[in-house]
Amino acid sequence: MKKIILITLSLFAISAASLSAQDMAAATETYNNGATALNMGDNEGALQYFRDALTMAEACGEEGADIVANCKSYIPVIALSIAKGEIKAGDYDGAVAGLEEAIKIAGEYENADVAAEASDLIPQVYLQKGNTLLKAKDFAGAAASYQKSVEIDSTNGMACIRLGQALAATGNVNGAVEAYTKAMRHGQEKNAVKQISTIYIKLAAADLKKKDYQSAIENALKSNEYAESATAMQVAGQASVQLGNNDKAIEYFEKYVALAPTARNVNDIYYSIAVLAQQGGDNAKACGYYQKLTAHPTYGETAKQQIAALKCN
Repeated sequence: MKKIILITLSLFAISAASLSAQDMAAATETYNNGATALNMGDNEGALQYFRDALTMAEACGEEGADIVANCKSYIPVIALSIAKGEIKAGDYDGAVAGLEEAIKIAGEYENADVAAEASDLIPQVYLQKGNTLLKAKDFAGAAASYQKSVEIDSTNGMACIRLGQALAATGNVNGAVEAYTKAMRHGQEKNAVKQISTIYIKLAAADLKKKDYQSAIENALKSNEYAESATAMQVAGQASVQLGNNDKAIEYFEKYVALAPTARNVNDIYYSIAVLAQQGGDNAKACGYYQKLTAHPTYGETAKQQIAALKCN
């Protein structure tokens, strides 16, 4: 009886050794197939081969340790490469999902470099997606994508600028100004200031058109708080004229001239200032501006007449 048991154990040992050798051979072949696929640029195929080889090699114990180590090294890198391919192809949603998977795999296999690179790429992918949507005039979609980018990396000043542009295009002025204000704190101050100023100029112009003159002045002055603008001063001056506030109109028009002395309409502004000053009894100022117009083909004769009437020196 004991002899039979020994024979049985011996046969089992031989069978187990044979099975282990077969398993190792299969793991090696699968691993080599993965390496071939990788060299051929078939990342998807390589990833699957290496995953299968990893499972096979782990079952081989110590004998499969080298294959296990190599597979764990390659798998996160390949997963990241696949996600990068999706970025290049413009499949931004697929890329984000792929990068998140790469981060998960990298954490499982303790590859900090892959995890860090994939994490850094995600907000960039949302930024690229937003740029594509913004170009296509899908402003709401662009804003949503930029918002995700900023939520992940709030220090990206350009993402904040883009978010502001998209929100402004949807009419969300407060949201746009908030985004531009964040951009100012992260290396985009000059650009952000210009963008905020432009928002308020557009609002002022729209207010002027719909005859909301007080609001036009307020928005024009807000614009100037961020960046001095001749256009803002012109709007404020025109709105002040409509409200009958000639002194303020003159003030704003003179600021316009100071900011845009060579503007095509500067003679129109000179004439407006002269008339407003004359109406307000400031003959000295009126004379000064009429004298600038004596040679003008449109205003010249009227200017000369007013100069004579006012007895300008």
